[in-house]
Amino acid sequence: MERPPASAFAQELLDLYDDYAHGRLARREFLQRAAKFCTAGMAAEALLTQLSPNYAWAEQVSADDPRIVAEYAEYPSPQGGGKIRGLLARPAVATEKIPGVLVVHENRGLNPYVQDVARRVAVDGFIAFAPDALAPLGGYPGNDDDGKAMQRQLDRAKIHADMLNGAKLVKSHERCNGKLGVTGFCFGGGVSNYLAVEMGDELQAAAPFYGAPADLKRVGEIRAKMAIHYAENDPRVNEHKDAYEAALKAAGVDHTMYVYPGTQHGFHNNSTPRYDHAAATLAWQRTIDLFKATLA
Repeated sequence: MERPPASAFAQELLDLYDDYAHGRLARREFLQRAAKFCTAGMAAEALLTQLSPNYAWAEQVSADDPRIVAEYAEYPSPQGGGKIRGLLARPAVATEKIPGVLVVHENRGLNPYVQDVARRVAVDGFIAFAPDALAPLGGYPGNDDDGKAMQRQLDRAKIHADMLNGAKLVKSHERCNGKLGVTGFCFGGGVSNYLAVEMGDELQAAAPFYGAPADLKRVGEIRAKMAIHYAENDPRVNEHKDAYEAALKAAGVDHTMYVYPGTQHGFHNNSTPRYDHAAATLAWQRTIDLFKATLA
């Protein structure tokens, strides 16, 4: 099955799916409200299937790609979930120490799309580490519905501690040059903003995608250079954008905010119809350019 474009769906239906994907709408209610968009021979369940991730679409770099070495690693996080597991990927050939990048998943654990993003980062010449916040509950369960239900069970502050410890792990890796960047998506975008504040001058670059802003009272603690990515059609996230930008400017933080016209929340995630190839490609190139400029 080919991935349909977001334009194949009504904006109201895309908004309903966004509520469902973020746990604000139960499956039954989504199906009831989506029924009015059904055409002859098309049930609401089929619409949900069309809108939901198909991870076969997401793979750009396979797990056995000869350009990289990818393996799972565990690390202690006593302030968080105890022991956390994540995917560690690095170039197969590196003659000198290279920068590290933390990759933070969405609100459903370390799914195949985010694992693929970590491998893409490694292909671009970095040591990438993508922790799984669901590790204390057994890890990503293999489907997003269960994954998001599991993540809602976890304490947000403990997840933040787990991600901070994951950042420290990759930064101290024997092959890392000590420079660190972070990128993340949705929930992971918010974590990226949080780490920009929390890590201060220990973090050199941050590229959050459509995430909650950092604590506006603490943005003056940010020392990282930032490339902040927003979708145009994302009112829930974008309602905080102007205040965040004003705080960053007032604090003198080196940053650029990008809004990608016509895009939906999740436009970088190529496993769903909300994916926008042109915007995702441009946003990702800007992210990699930021890391190359600041972490070398």
